[in-house]
Amino acid sequence: MPQKYLRYFSLLLLVVLVILLAKYIHREGKKAEYLAQGERFYQIHCASCHGPKGEGGRGPTLAVPRLPRAPTKKLLKRVIRSGIPGTEMGRSSLSEEQISQVAAWVDHLGQALPGKVMPGNAERGEYLYFTKGNCNQCHAIKGYGGALGPDLTEIGLSRSADYLRTALIDPEADVPTNTLPFRFDVRIPNNFLQVTTVMKNGQSITGVRINEDTYSIQVRDSSDRIHSFFKSELVELHKDWGKSPMPSYRNVFSEEELDDVVAFLVSLRGER
Repeated sequence: MPQKYLRYFSLLLLVVLVILLAKYIHREGKKAEYLAQGERFYQIHCASCHGPKGEGGRGPTLAVPRLPRAPTKKLLKRVIRSGIPGTEMGRSSLSEEQISQVAAWVDHLGQALPGKVMPGNAERGEYLYFTKGNCNQCHAIKGYGGALGPDLTEIGLSRSADYLRTALIDPEADVPTNTLPFRFDVRIPNNFLQVTTVMKNGQSITGVRINEDTYSIQVRDSSDRIHSFFKSELVELHKDWGKSPMPSYRNVFSEEELDDVVAFLVSLRGER
């Protein structure tokens, strides 16, 4: 190739490379700006439950490679847009563009952070759950166990390890304190309420409200017995918002045993 054509070719190649680099920088800049917007909306609307970095809290951990309830971006946007019926995840007031930005940021969280390594042993935790902890007296897994406390079959999908550990040592740390009426379409924990009833003969029953309307209330006691009362027949009805009948396991389990039980609870994702 003649020397002058070689110079032209080199110059043309340099121009093309500069154009491609400029387009790449522009595209990456737009992507970074898009993610920054998603992070901003996430911190405002999502971080209080799911943690500033998606590490979980009242809501499940989002900094994972695959979200069990939203494995695709389409499903993730649907969950953000419509919430999950019967849970604390409500509908979003964000626009479609903002929802897409939040979904992009949540997806980024799963790629940016490695999965958290659980310190405990889930198999030992399962043994402790059914023996020393006697947790199945009040909680059910796949239909086996008591019904006084929340069903734990899928607790690993809805609560982080840190949240579960706190719940074990301080059960009243996050008991709902709202005073909204009982809702038939909402499951525990939003409906959770400890009540004490006193009848005209002086008999007192303490348990968890499982149903209530204007005239009556139904209560499940610690032995799993269900009691139904007409409110007109009661001389006292105490609603203990923020209280829990669950004992603290702070002095029941050692630190290592707590790690084991938490590891077991986190492993409960409905498929066991």
